[in-house]
Amino acid sequence: MTNKEIISWLLEGDISIQYQTYRDLLGIDKPQLRKKIETEGWGAKFLSCRLQNRHWGRSFYLPKWISSHYTLLDLKNLNISPENKVIKETLQLIFENEKGSDGGMCPTGISKKSDVCVNGMVLNYASYFHVKEEYLGSVVDFLLSQKMDDGGFNCRSNRANAVHSSLHTTLSVLEGIFEYEKNGYSYRIKELQKVNVEAREFILLHKLFRSDKTGNIIKSDFLKFFYPPRWYYDILKAMDYFQSAKVTHDNRMDEAINIIKDKRNKEGLWILPAHHPGHKHFDMEKVGQPSRWNTLRALRVLKFYKVYE
Repeated sequence: MTNKEIISWLLEGDISIQYQTYRDLLGIDKPQLRKKIETEGWGAKFLSCRLQNRHWGRSFYLPKWISSHYTLLDLKNLNISPENKVIKETLQLIFENEKGSDGGMCPTGISKKSDVCVNGMVLNYASYFHVKEEYLGSVVDFLLSQKMDDGGFNCRSNRANAVHSSLHTTLSVLEGIFEYEKNGYSYRIKELQKVNVEAREFILLHKLFRSDKTGNIIKSDFLKFFYPPRWYYDILKAMDYFQSAKVTHDNRMDEAINIIKDKRNKEGLWILPAHHPGHKHFDMEKVGQPSRWNTLRALRVLKFYKVYE
């Protein structure tokens, strides 16, 4: 398929895919199209799954992947309107009832220790949906308290004495900081900007997927492009963050970029290799078939880093 044909194929997809294709690949913002995400396609389907308890699933975090937490992350990734009243109602419920004694949002009970990765994701979608800064302050405090000496983050840092950061958790925190800064929050922003630099360096030190000690691939799934990615790390998710944050090219990205390019099939599309197992509201795409999500994300990475053919 030619690039023009690929764009046409993307524009035959869900409203959210159409909106992001116009914005990210064609440079055209279509706010009226964005409004339709609430009433058509995947966005409307996700919204319709909310229960009378004002949550998706049973609660804030259970069960995976149909809880409020992961559904809000899915809705954010659709680029649904950040002013949606139903979403804001659930977010208020979460922030009034799920904050732990350590200041983080705690899915296992407010007396327990909060999870760093979960709080990176919370900061991500809560900032996108314009939650009050007073609600986010303690989440920021918690995350900053968990930065590790190597520059990154690990969800086990406060629970199992982790000594080395995790790519999964570090990327989740970086995505949260990006949305926080993008949406104009100011509390401890200078410290977060410093953390940004160090956490990005942690990922680049690993060339996105290799051990900094042996050079071996850390985990084969880092080279597999799941969607939705949930809390899991992979190189496409990482490079999509880097392009979204407009991080300038670094030679240590090159191997990951080449792998992304090489994942194209003969038609010039990217397939969906698998879903992360767990409950789900519905499948947006079929495993083993060309994926508009993966194709869109890969193309905007290649476009930003000027390897879009």
